Amino acid sequence: MSKFYELTPKDAKGNDFPFVELKGKVVVIVNVASKCGFTPQYKELEELNKKYEGKNVQIIGFPCNQFGHQEPGTADEIASFCQLNYGVTFPVLAKVEVNGDNADPVYKFLKGEKSGVLGLTRIKWNFEKFLIDKNGKVVERFSSLASPSSLGPKIDQLLK
Repeated sequence: MSKFYELTPKDAKGNDFPFVELKGKVVVIVNVASKCGFTPQYKELEELNKKYEGKNVQIIGFPCNQFGHQEPGTADEIASFCQLNYGVTFPVLAKVEVNGDNADPVYKFLKGEKSGVLGLTRIKWNFEKFLIDKNGKVVERFSSLASPSSLGPKIDQLLK
């Protein structure tokens, strides 16, 4: 079994969100922020979410305040922002750190599986995306510059 399925981050209310429940799904994990130049990507992420509704695809957002303090809100404020501004219906979990000694285990795993540009493992900025196949294998990592809609063809391939 993939180590991915052993991870159990916390949801926005502090409850367990066991990844074992994602077995058989293609998963997109994104570190998100409400006050970033890339924040409008929430709209495309939600469009992807709607496109693949009922098709074994799960998008998950992890708020992070490590880049320019662009996610200062509480869990309730973040949830409100996402719902009111972008109609987000995919899970936005508890705020985490993605780099450094206190990096969330999910991000330690993801970065260990797939390095970024020039082999760097650290997350460079908000809205980096990881694509995980139906078996829990991290198959691709996308920079903040990659639009969420550009993941569609890759997701389609993984669903075959």
